[in-house]
Amino acid sequence: MHEQVFLEIGFRADIILDDKVIVEFKSVETHSDLHFKQVLTYLKLTNLKLGLLVNFNVIFLKDGIKRIANHL
Repeated sequence: MHEQVFLEIGFRADIILDDKVIVEFKSVETHSDLHFKQVLTYLKLTNLKLGLLVNFNVIFLKDGIKRIANHL
């Protein structure tokens, strides 16, 4: 039996696609460890497996997309 835990402090993922992928948007010079840990925490809290960290502050968008996996 699973026990449910409700936290007073919530989080707000930018987008959750089809209850499978969390997408977090940033516009920063470079991704920091904090950004990766933020997405990984969201994945753990939602029990999802895949997250994308997207940085719009790059010349080519493909260079600003990082994949983050939770136990894959």
